[in-house]
Amino acid sequence: MSKTWEHYRHAARHHEQAAYHYKEAAKYDEAEEREKAAHHAYLAHGHNQHEIHHDVEAAKLHAEPCDSSATPASEEGTKKRSAA
Repeated sequence: MSKTWEHYRHAARHHEQAAYHYKEAAKYDEAEEREKAAHHAYLAHGHNQHEIHHDVEAAKLHAEPCDSSATPASEEGTKKRSAA
């Protein structure tokens, strides 16, 4: 599995875990168990931050081949314009 897809997979897993903890936090909040609700909200926030991290890393890895393939074409266009 490529590193890009590995990051996407981890991001999806963290998203699932964050959703679970947000639901648990809401459940405890309704039951007025503030300490448990705060704990689950804290865990959900952490998973959300990890999800964002993996999304960013996947985007960086995805952009690398795009940047390297786009560079030669743009350099050719610049050379043609400067020669004219």
